[in-house]
Amino acid sequence: MKSKGKFRIVLKPKTKRAKRFLEGRAPKLIEDVKTAMIMKGGNSSLTVTQALKDIYSLKKPNAVLYKKKNITRPFEDSTSLEFFSKKSDCSLFLFGSHNKKRPHNLVFGRLFDFHVLDMVELGIEKYVSLSELKNSKCPEGTKPMLVFAGEAFDLDNEHRRLKSLLIDFFRGPTVSAVRLAGLEHVLHFTAVEGKIYMRSYRCLLKKSGCRTPRIELEEIGPSFDLVLRRTHLASDDLYKLSHRRPKGLKIRKKKNISRDAFGTKFGRVHMQKQDLSKLQTRKMKGLRKRRGAPVAAEQDTAEQDAQAPKVAKVES
Repeated sequence: MKSKGKFRIVLKPKTKRAKRFLEGRAPKLIEDVKTAMIMKGGNSSLTVTQALKDIYSLKKPNAVLYKKKNITRPFEDSTSLEFFSKKSDCSLFLFGSHNKKRPHNLVFGRLFDFHVLDMVELGIEKYVSLSELKNSKCPEGTKPMLVFAGEAFDLDNEHRRLKSLLIDFFRGPTVSAVRLAGLEHVLHFTAVEGKIYMRSYRCLLKKSGCRTPRIELEEIGPSFDLVLRRTHLASDDLYKLSHRRPKGLKIRKKKNISRDAFGTKFGRVHMQKQDLSKLQTRKMKGLRKRRGAPVAAEQDTAEQDAQAPKVAKVES
């Protein structure tokens, strides 16, 4: 779509392939799974290169790995990142670089409408790769369980945004149900004393003698000790705008219907005042009216006869 003065020229696709391509890029009520682009800068160390490959293996198949170097600085000029995101249709990115001032640098970020929304810069202090831990790994595309520990993720604004960014980056596809055997990958993030520790575990289901299995965690890598550096956070208004849901997905509130904490549905019905004295009930033998007076009289006579003294009859 091009604009010329006050008029807009709409370019229509000429082939079926171009039509399918434009339909895939068009806005949807339910968006596709967020894809991440992973790239390295002009200067990068062996640690950064291997870390990008390991994170790519965790993110597959919803990731694109650029093997060539890209001379760009996200915090100074983000136009190249926005260009690549539009080209590859990615809303998340991970950028790795290395220099004397900021060694072993990772930049996590996300985009809204192909413009940078949030960026967080993390420095690698200690790193253990996937290949160094000789354990069996999780299958590709496994949806991980995300665990966040530390008060900083709830109290500090920068750590709260970082938590939201990491959830966006590693959450994977949205599913309606998960089987127990599918819960086998855990990503654990801990914020302590200004540092962030990332660990990756594999869930092992052991026999426990009952229906619920016993769970053991086995570290499979990669493992990171990170320190928070620079941040570029969106304003509150823009952040709120990015969370706006379309009208088609908003749940309309139904009148006189509510749910409790357990999801039980309750409904309220309004009725006119009823006269219960004229209510027609089911005719049963147990509900029939009995004649009370004759029965009571017979009972009183029987009681008087029982209490009277007995007199012997004498014949003359």
